Amino acid sequence: MKRLQKKGSPALNMTEGPVLQMLIAFSVPILIGNAFQQLYNIVDTVVIGNVMGDEALAAVGATSAVYSLVFGFIAGMGNGFSVVLARAFGYGDREQLSRAVSGTAILAAAVSLVLTVISLAAIRPLMAFLGTPEEILSMSLDYLRIILVFCFVTMLYNTLAGMLRAIGNSRVPLYALILASVLNVILDILFVGSFHMGVEGAALATVLAQCAAAGMSLVYIVRACPILHIRRNCGRPERSLMIDLFSTGSAMAFMLVLTNIGTVAMQGAVNTFGVKTITGHTAARKIHDLFMLPFGTICTSAATFVSQNYGAGKTERVKRGVKWSLILGSGWSLAALVIVLLFGKTAVQLLTGTESSEVIQTAYLYLIWNVPFYVILNALLVMRNSVQGLGGKVIPITASMIELIGKFAAAYWLAPALGYLGICLIEPITWAASLPVVGFGYFRAIRKLG
Repeated sequence: MKRLQKKGSPALNMTEGPVLQMLIAFSVPILIGNAFQQLYNIVDTVVIGNVMGDEALAAVGATSAVYSLVFGFIAGMGNGFSVVLARAFGYGDREQLSRAVSGTAILAAAVSLVLTVISLAAIRPLMAFLGTPEEILSMSLDYLRIILVFCFVTMLYNTLAGMLRAIGNSRVPLYALILASVLNVILDILFVGSFHMGVEGAALATVLAQCAAAGMSLVYIVRACPILHIRRNCGRPERSLMIDLFSTGSAMAFMLVLTNIGTVAMQGAVNTFGVKTITGHTAARKIHDLFMLPFGTICTSAATFVSQNYGAGKTERVKRGVKWSLILGSGWSLAALVIVLLFGKTAVQLLTGTESSEVIQTAYLYLIWNVPFYVILNALLVMRNSVQGLGGKVIPITASMIELIGKFAAAYWLAPALGYLGICLIEPITWAASLPVVGFGYFRAIRKLG
């Protein structure tokens, strides 16, 4: 097979060259891009908390579980499509890659349409089921409706970014997110601070920023990335390819959905503790999301690296890629713990603008019980993404089922028995329970490769 990467190409072939250097070259733009993407929610939190107060912040925070459920599904589908595309790229089959791009476009459009209809119909009963306090329910629904109507834009960006990352290009998604994040900051300040549009203004700012990211990615692919163009002479994607794309995307999507369904159940338990606890939990989750950026980056890089080298039949490079990913993630786990111990409470106060000691203590309690176990979480995420890169679908979903069961246990048993401490304890427990399952799946897949 011909190599698809040429000198000056927008692609990065990770089947050759030093493993660590390749991982870092691919990871750094993703990390920076993910950091800018987090600004979407961080800026919303800071502006809403400081301009509108704790009640409005709680209203947005109460939507986080539902938001994560829907957009976790979108991200999972995009990641699954990317795995199949990366495999075709690593194998060096340009015709198959073109057919995979065509199939991805068809499936992404269909999924976004169905998801929009279902999510808009379900949000009110779901938010009511979660026990969202009456005083913030209306604001929560106003925020969510705007976000969900435009979830097709998020699907478009995730699909395009996944295509680029499949061929090793992590730079252009970074540039798109920088543009979007700057735009989001400007619009947030303008809509919420100057025009007093409330939570609807924050949602609209996020949507317009996502439109900018998707638009820039699309223009780049059309103008500068012919390797991702759909070629007429390649024919329609085969049924087997469509099944592979859909099953891989669905497996990743449902893995995240199962995890986030548990998060929705936990959010319901958190909502019963009142506005102060909701606000503190929201702040803690925002900080947790920031800490997750390097882990997410490492896992995305591992999945792409493993997929390309699996497609190229280079088993030893797969092993070395996973090893270096584990080392990098463990280093960040230690750094995150030091940051929380030294600056955790200050970070909560800066993020929310609150003077409430109850809000600060609630957030810090969550962080101090979760961050020390990040080393376990890192191993879980790296091996789970690597299994997916190797074509595994059952093991990652099984691990997510364990997380789902654990979070329901927290919501309906630990929280009533231990209060908010029960919410704090359950995730480290489920991480530890899931790791042996994923580890078994990874080593079994490696043995099969020989």
